[in-house]
Amino acid sequence: MIDTLKSIVGSAHCLTAPHDIAPYLIEERGKYHGSALCVVKPASTEQLSQVVRTCWENGAIMVPQGGNTGLCGGGVPHNNAVVISTARLNRIRAFDPLNRSMTVEAGCILATLQQAADEADLLFPLSLGAQGSCQIGGNLSTNAGGLNVLRYGTARDLTLGLELVLPDGQIWNGLSGLRKDNTGYDLKHLFIGAEGTLGIITAATLKLFPKPRSVETAFIALPGVDQALSLLALAQKTSGDQVSGCELIPRIALDYWLEYGIGAIDPIQNSSPWYLLLELESPQASGMTAIMEQILADALELGWATDAVLAASDAQRQTLWRLREDIPALQKRAGASIKNDIAVPVSAVPDLIRRGTAAMQTLLPGVRVVAFGHVGDGNIHFNLSQPVGTDGSEFLARWDEACGLINDLVVELGGSFSAEHGIGQLKVDEMIRLKPALDIDLMRRIKAALDPKSLMNPGKVVR
Repeated sequence: MIDTLKSIVGSAHCLTAPHDIAPYLIEERGKYHGSALCVVKPASTEQLSQVVRTCWENGAIMVPQGGNTGLCGGGVPHNNAVVISTARLNRIRAFDPLNRSMTVEAGCILATLQQAADEADLLFPLSLGAQGSCQIGGNLSTNAGGLNVLRYGTARDLTLGLELVLPDGQIWNGLSGLRKDNTGYDLKHLFIGAEGTLGIITAATLKLFPKPRSVETAFIALPGVDQALSLLALAQKTSGDQVSGCELIPRIALDYWLEYGIGAIDPIQNSSPWYLLLELESPQASGMTAIMEQILADALELGWATDAVLAASDAQRQTLWRLREDIPALQKRAGASIKNDIAVPVSAVPDLIRRGTAAMQTLLPGVRVVAFGHVGDGNIHFNLSQPVGTDGSEFLARWDEACGLINDLVVELGGSFSAEHGIGQLKVDEMIRLKPALDIDLMRRIKAALDPKSLMNPGKVVR
């Protein structure tokens, strides 16, 4: 089989040496380690189709892998699988500025697509911390969220059409620039968020938007987490719903920034328990400054904010966003950390944080709760740092127990135990435990219909 794969993609693009395949066997957090028979790198959809058909005929497990920046182990291979890398599928196939769309291959780096849109005076709004290395195919396979979901939606909302290879090697061409198409089931939605368990995305047609002409960013001190929601509602009303970012930051995250960040300074000298990073954007060249100033003035007068700073330059704006984006990395420097990506209705965020914090402090005395994130869409990263002076490995051994308690609370509040990171291996047991039985049954039926041999990334998302 390996000889056949080499004949399809070329010997240089079918890796078998242990040192060559080692980087493909681990993931971002180091939580999962796998094994692979080989790593295959096709350069076209047709080559990828031949690779998949060869694996299908030989009964070989296939694991699609993009930039390998996932946080749930969805791209980690096992059982001597064939890893199918999309890295060489990296062309921008078409750009349609009048339709405000572009068709790109799955291996395109997200930052490259952002830049291509920018050069055409347009915006591709998907934005996340790994954008310099993650690939759009992986973003779609996990239905990535990121920093602009509040205004533009998730990866699913940014997708007009897909091209993909099914588990038996057939190519489905669902690429389309249409915004309206009522011809039966919208099949692309089966594969967005499926994490490569139903097929391998090879290309996508993506939505573009007018490029913002003015952007205003404020860092706001809050007396409590409840005021974040009041301030968000005020900003949406005052700006005419032009809020593009609304990120909740706890004081402990700012302390990590000041202790471990390079050249970090406190944006607001007076300490506060919570902060809000608020951003407005408009296609109009002027007017947003006055709107942001009005929002801040009203918030201060109403007691929803105690202090605020408005970014005076793009450099200051970038610094404020780096503070937010660096939280996960800075948390690592504070010791072992347990991560949980969850979502609740926006109105339930304060209840989640209060009750979740109390539950974790009871379960793990001295634990440092680092709850932060996309409060504007209800997606909170409910992370935990180990208590000072304790053993990190013992703390990490409580991962499932701690996350299970938080997930129970999330479900009680009408939320989701996975907001934007996916399921992968990390949350597959929670999927079975917390999802309704009929949901699981329907997912298994779909999996069995499209992948009856269960060769496409088995053991991920749903067993």
